[in-house]
Amino acid sequence: MTRQVRLIPLGGLGEIGKNLMVVETQSDTIAIDCGLAFPEDDMPGIDLVIPDVSYLIERKDRLRGIVLTHGHEDHVGALPFVLKDINVPVYGTRLTLGLARRKLDENFEGEVDFRVFEPGDIIDFGSIQVEPFRVTHSVSDSVGLILRTPAGTIIHTGDFKLDQTPVDGEPTDYSRLARAGDEGVLALLSDSTHADRPGFTPSERVVGETLDRVFQKAKGRIIITTFASNVPRIQQVIDVAHQHNRKVCVIGRSMEMVVDVALNMGYLRAPLGTLVDPSDLGKYPHSKMVILSTGSQGEPLSALARMSCRDHRKVEIMEGDLVIMAASPVPGNETMVSRVVDNLFRCGADVIYEPESEVHVSGHSSQEELKMMLNLTRPRYFVPVHGEYRHLIKHAQLAVATGVPPSNVLIGENGTIFSLSPEHCEIIGVVQTKNIMVDSSGVGEIGDPVLKERKYLSDSGAIFVSCVVSSTSGALLSMPSVKSAGFMKSVRGEALLAEAGKRIKEYFDALPPEGLLRREFLEEEVASLVQKLVRNETGRRPVVVCSLSTV
Repeated sequence: MTRQVRLIPLGGLGEIGKNLMVVETQSDTIAIDCGLAFPEDDMPGIDLVIPDVSYLIERKDRLRGIVLTHGHEDHVGALPFVLKDINVPVYGTRLTLGLARRKLDENFEGEVDFRVFEPGDIIDFGSIQVEPFRVTHSVSDSVGLILRTPAGTIIHTGDFKLDQTPVDGEPTDYSRLARAGDEGVLALLSDSTHADRPGFTPSERVVGETLDRVFQKAKGRIIITTFASNVPRIQQVIDVAHQHNRKVCVIGRSMEMVVDVALNMGYLRAPLGTLVDPSDLGKYPHSKMVILSTGSQGEPLSALARMSCRDHRKVEIMEGDLVIMAASPVPGNETMVSRVVDNLFRCGADVIYEPESEVHVSGHSSQEELKMMLNLTRPRYFVPVHGEYRHLIKHAQLAVATGVPPSNVLIGENGTIFSLSPEHCEIIGVVQTKNIMVDSSGVGEIGDPVLKERKYLSDSGAIFVSCVVSSTSGALLSMPSVKSAGFMKSVRGEALLAEAGKRIKEYFDALPPEGLLRREFLEEEVASLVQKLVRNETGRRPVVVCSLSTV
C-alpha cells in the first residue's frame, strides 16, 4: 500500500471544463485545479456548474492543499464555492492567484491562505512533492506539475501548447521535461482538448500579424472581443493599436478585471496614454479607437451582445465599425455567437469571425505536439485528461503510436479511481461525482428533477388547477379554476382547459365523502387526469400543478 498512489478526477474527464484531479497516497491528498463549467442548453436557469467535492470533504483532514495550474475559470472558478467547505492552502503562480483572488472577492467571505510559487520550486505535501514547470497557454504564468510520489514520478501537463514564439517570451520548459523523462516517469496525465486535431497549433504571434494587416486597412472604429483571461492576446491588441496610433478602451467587467490585475502585476504592458477610460470615448475620432470587449461566446449579458442589440450604455454599433471575433465558440455556444454576429451585421458593422481568418489560435496542443510531449517524457503509464470522451480516445491512440503499450493506457471518466504503483496500473472503482449546479438561489439546490420540470415548462408550459371543496361534505363549492402559462393561447387551448374543468368536476362528483381525507392523493389524481387529457388531445406534456383547499 505504501508505494501506491491513487488518481481520482472529480471533473474534467469526459467533458470540457470543471477540472479537478485528486492525487492521494496512504497519508496525504492534494487537489490539482478547482474549475467550473458553464451550463449546457438543457440546464435552463443554471449559471454555473461545479464539481462534486463530497469525496474531498470526507477526507479534508488529510487534504494538504489545492494546486492551480493556471488562471482560467475552468481551472479556478469553483474556488469560491469549494473553499467554503474545505478551506485549505491554495498554491499557484502570481498571476494565477491574482485572478483567483478577484474571483473570491466576488463570491467568498473569509480569509484564504494563498501561497505563491515559481517554476522550479519544490512544494512539500508530506509524501507528495510538487515541482511546477513552465508551459505556454492562452493565459500567462501557466504551469504543469511534476509530482514525486511513493509510487514514482507523475507529470500533469495542465493546459498547454508547444508555441516556439510565445508572446510573453516564456516557452514550455522542454529541457525540464526531457530531464524528467531521463530520470523516469511513472505516468503522464496530459491535456486532451485538441487531441483530434492533426498537425501543430499555430503560434499566438500569428494573431498579432493578422491584426496588423487588418488594422492597416481599417478606416473606422475597431471592436475586438476575446476571452478575458487571454493576456497574451490582449497584449498583442495593445501593441498593434499603439503601432497604428490608436487608443484602446476596455469594456466589460471580466475584461476590465483581468487587465487591471495583469497591469498591476506586470504581465501586461501599455505605453502611456494608450489605454483610455470608457467615459472618454467621445473625445477621439473613430479612426483612432480600438474597443477591447467581452462577449466572444455570445453571452446575453456580455458587453458585445448588448452592443449588438443597441442596449449598451456607452457604445452603439454603427455603420463603418469593424468587429473582430478573436475567439472560437466553445462547444454549445455556437448558436449564441451566430445570433450576436447576425445582430452586428444588422447594425451595419463588418464582422471578422470565420475560423480561417487567423484572428484566433488555440491555447491547446494538437496531435504533433501531444506526441512530442509523450516522447519527451516517455511515461510507463498514460492517462489522458481534460477533454470529452472522444478526445481521450484519440489521445490514447497517439500514446500507443509513440510506443506506450496499450495495456499501460488507462481511459476513465469523472469518478474513476486509477491506482498506480511501480509494477502496475489499473482502474479499481469509482466514487460519486455529479454536477453541482449554481443559480441565483444558491449552490446545489437545483438537481435533475427540477431541471426536468424546467425542461417540460420550456417545452410545453404549465397548467394550474385550483379546487375549493367543503370540509364537511367534500363537495366542490365552485367549478375548478384551470389556467395555463406557456401552453396554448388559442380558442382550442381555452376549450381544452374548460373541458379539463368539467372532467375534474365529474371526478369529484363520483368520489365518496371519505375521499376528502386523502388530500395529497387527490391532488396527484387530478393532476394525472389533466395530464392524460392534454396528452391525448395535443401530444404535449405540460407541468400540471393542482392545489386543493377546503372551506
